[in-house]
Parts: sequence; C-alpha cells; structure tokens
Amino acid sequence: MTELRPLREVIAKHNLNASKALGQNFILDQNLLDRIAQVPGKLEGQSVLEIGPGPGGLTRALLKAGAKISAIEKDLRCIPALTELKKVYPDSLSIEVGDALQFDHDRLLNNKPYHVVGNLPYNVGTALLVKWLNADPWPPMWKSLTLMFQVEVAERIIAKPNTKAFGRLSVLAQWRSDTQIAMKVHRSAFTPPPKVMSAVVHIEPRSPEPSVNPQVLAKLTEMAFAQRRKMLRQSLKNFSGAIEALTKVGIEPTRRPETVSVEEFVKVAQIMS
Repeated sequence: MTELRPLREVIAKHNLNASKALGQNFILDQNLLDRIAQVPGKLEGQSVLEIGPGPGGLTRALLKAGAKISAIEKDLRCIPALTELKKVYPDSLSIEVGDALQFDHDRLLNNKPYHVVGNLPYNVGTALLVKWLNADPWPPMWKSLTLMFQVEVAERIIAKPNTKAFGRLSVLAQWRSDTQIAMKVHRSAFTPPPKVMSAVVHIEPRSPEPSVNPQVLAKLTEMAFAQRRKMLRQSLKNFSGAIEALTKVGIEPTRRPETVSVEEFVKVAQIMS
C-alpha cells in the first residue's frame, strides 16, 4: 500500500467530483473502509465482485485483505484511478466498464463462488439486490453480499412483519437468506455528505423451501406491496390463483400485506408454483 497515493490526492488528480446523476458518494476514511472489507470474513485468496468502485477506496481495502477483485465501474472518469491500482496489484484486480445491471456476474467470475461487496450507487442498489436475491438455481454462486444502502433500505431488508419497514425486500431477502445490518455509517463519512444515514447490510444464502418458484414469489410480493394499505383481496385480485392460494393457506384475504409473515408468503407461492 505504500506505493499508492493517498485517496484524496487521487481524487484531486483525476478531478473526480462525485456525480449526483450516478448517485455517487465517496468514503475517504481508510480505517472505515478497512472495517467494511472485514464484514464478509477472511478474503485472502477469495474472489470478490465489487460494484461501483469509484476512485477505489473500498477496492484498496479489499486488496489489502488479499481479495482477487473483478470491479464493474460505469463512470469512465474513474478508470484512470482504478488503473493506477491495477499497476500495483496486476494479478488481483480486473476492471470492467459498464452498467452492473447488464452483466452476467456469474460468468464474469468464471462460474466460481465469489463474494459481492459494494458501496452501491443509490439509484441502482435495490435493482441489483433483487437480481441477486432472485438467482436461479439456488444456492447461488455468490457466497455473501456486503452492500452499502441508505439506512431506510437496509431496515426494509431486515424488517419483520407488522412493522412500517416490512415489505417486498424483506420477504425476498429473508425467505432463503440470513440478513443483518453489520454497521451504520454516518452521513459525515461521505464526500459529499448525502442527506441520509447509510448502513452496511450483510446477506448470506441458505437452503430455500422446496418447490417454490422465486419468480412467483417475486411477483406475489410486488403486487401485494404495490398497494400496501389495501387488503390482499384488492391488491392480488388480478394475479390468477392468488386469492385461492391465500384461502388454502388460511390467510384471510381481508388482511393487509404487512401482516403476512415471510413463511406465509412462501406457502402461498409454493401452492401457486
């Protein structure tokens, strides 16, 4: 690491002002970045997919931890800074340019197990998470997800029924994964500071309930929570077979979606699958 310029100097050299359009907020505190890199566990020799590395702050921490990184960066301005990192770690860092949503992540990592780590751009974070949670087959190739979100999104991921935060992300994340908030990050840790607090979420896959089509569960929850203040009989009336499945499971169609547990949603999807 002694061969690397301080991150603040790299940002100044390449004029890397955070792009609001790309949802960028950079962390410059290397101690904090090192703590985030520790969340997945020991990374020595492990493959890591990093989304949106920006100027490479978290990338440095992951490299220091011994990870072999495939980084996807959309912002062309950041590529020279990342290339400087690659010169120091030529065998441990590869850089792909483009939109992370458009990549086949498993193929990029040679269809071998990998961890995902990222200070995700706020404008695409949820879409990427849903993509990983809907992986088929399951268990997926990714061994863990360590992701930075707005704290409100992080709380939705781990929320329990009968709470304001409980929703579609809660069900999709929890039905076949273990989820936790690993740490909260104050807005002052970022440059520029966002308007909200952030949190690092850690997700590990586990064996799912058998005979459940994840696409059915995804559509079921999407429709149920699209009108969360309405009864299920209203929000699911246009989803063929949903009301009948609710009845078979013993769920009153007059209930609202936030009162239905993850296990109950899974049972309904199992019947519909």
